[in-house]
Amino acid sequence: MLLAKQPQDPASLDAHAEANSEAKYAVTTPASIKGDNPLIWPLLSLLQSTPHSWKVHHLAAKLQQQGLMQDLDSDPQKALFKQNFLLMNALFQLQQMLLPDSWLQVKSMQIQIFRRVPSDLNQQLSEDDSLRDYYMDWHNYDTSANVIQQILESFWHRYEQYIGANPNAMHKRQALSVFELDDNATSKMIRKQWRRLALQWHPDRQGGDAAKFRQVCEAWQTLREKW
Repeated sequence: MLLAKQPQDPASLDAHAEANSEAKYAVTTPASIKGDNPLIWPLLSLLQSTPHSWKVHHLAAKLQQQGLMQDLDSDPQKALFKQNFLLMNALFQLQQMLLPDSWLQVKSMQIQIFRRVPSDLNQQLSEDDSLRDYYMDWHNYDTSANVIQQILESFWHRYEQYIGANPNAMHKRQALSVFELDDNATSKMIRKQWRRLALQWHPDRQGGDAAKFRQVCEAWQTLREKW
């Protein structure tokens, strides 16, 4: 039986979410894989495009219409599993990124962003711990790390075409400037700034800016190639 934990202040929840995200990523992601699942950003657009909830297969169909998904395996059943894995991985990463400002409910048949974080946030998170751990572990994708890397690179290429980004047009120093960092920046600092700025300027968020979001994506592509 799950026991409700004592509520925490927003600052504490923010720190907990960030630490939890960093820890999970560091432990469960093969070292050869760099960066976030690129499905995070188109999923954010889809989820914010309507106040209603989504089902996983509806999200997959939309992404396929946008040209952002591809056949992942010659075996149809494995392809479906891998498609679901990539979607759930992106959703759980996005859930962590949106806290503590909003709450992304991740249920396969009811996926929705809520402006208010539930009062029993810790209990809500603990209920999905095992599922989140499974989908945040790339080893469960059932393939080698280099193949996963190729898939993510392919997704990034498709997403760059979708948003009109040109990652080849930016040098490392310019990219660091976009991220408000200097040459001494660590990979952890770069990753943290990427997530912060991408969420800040995402065109579907209040105060977002499509041009700045593209610039941040281009900077990230440059920097993830260098680290």
